[in-house]
Amino acid sequence: MSRPRSSTTTILMAFGVAGLLALAGCSSDSGSGSSSPATTSAAASSSAATSEASSAAPSEASSEASSEASSEVSSEEATAGSTGASGGLGPDCVPDALQTATAGTLTIATSEPVFEPWMVDNDPANGKGYESAVAYAVAEQLGFSKDQVTWTRVNFDEALNNQSGWDFDINQFTITDDRKKVVDFSSGYYDLTQTVITIGGSPIEGATSVADLKDAQLGAMNGTTSLAAINDVIQPAKKPSVFKDNTLAVQALQNGQIDGLVVDLPTAFYMVGAQLDDGKIIGQLPGTADQTEQLGLLLAKDSPLTACVSKAVDALRADGSLDEFAETWLAGDGTAPVLS
Repeated sequence: MSRPRSSTTTILMAFGVAGLLALAGCSSDSGSGSSSPATTSAAASSSAATSEASSAAPSEASSEASSEASSEVSSEEATAGSTGASGGLGPDCVPDALQTATAGTLTIATSEPVFEPWMVDNDPANGKGYESAVAYAVAEQLGFSKDQVTWTRVNFDEALNNQSGWDFDINQFTITDDRKKVVDFSSGYYDLTQTVITIGGSPIEGATSVADLKDAQLGAMNGTTSLAAINDVIQPAKKPSVFKDNTLAVQALQNGQIDGLVVDLPTAFYMVGAQLDDGKIIGQLPGTADQTEQLGLLLAKDSPLTACVSKAVDALRADGSLDEFAETWLAGDGTAPVLS
């Protein structure tokens, strides 16, 4: 059995704990003349320790108060670090300063439907697929949490002609000088090339050069640089078939209505692997392989958001996030031959 402490010992313990509390308050000072939340928590914990001083040594009370204060500070530092990483582009690039279509919300547009590997299950909000991952990463860089992001559906051509009601559109828009006359683009978030695909038994199945494609019936989605590549690089004898979206283009290729389809390289890998029976990649088109195109986020001309959105994309490129997203969602990139 332990021997009862004297009243003198108890008084000394109380003064000791009070001194520790005063020191703890000074060490937690934020420097602005007020105590931090960690100080308040530490003081509360130390006060509880004082009430138990008759049954615990001063060193034990000090250790407990110090441990709890340290835990609170660590938690606050972690939260501050996370917030800084999410909104570290400067005071002009935070939600309160950004002129978004809806205050406090980032509205992102994309088409209906959307396809893999860019987005998964026709659901841009699930964060799956390369472009969905990029969109949410850009939002985070700007200080928007996932629940502060809303999506709206706008078809490809409409987005180029009318940018009202949303903040930026992500939908494999290639940055071109002509488009930049009427819309803004962010920095490029993905470098790509144009690729020709077909199916087994097609007249161009064995093609190895651009010349082998001259007499083919080729197709591409309307308004895309894929269509421009057919006309500018291949210059076929037959007018290319033009499709509203890639779903219709894939059906036409599978049904033999066209001999080949031109799409960007990641889309080519997905179509050949998942959408076509006996799909085959013919190769990348020269000129698009040597002079790489870039995809950019599309914004209204002279949008007040363009500079901050570009900063966000640049930060994701610099820290390796864009490469990580590509490795996760765009597997197979770089393995298609370049046509002579």
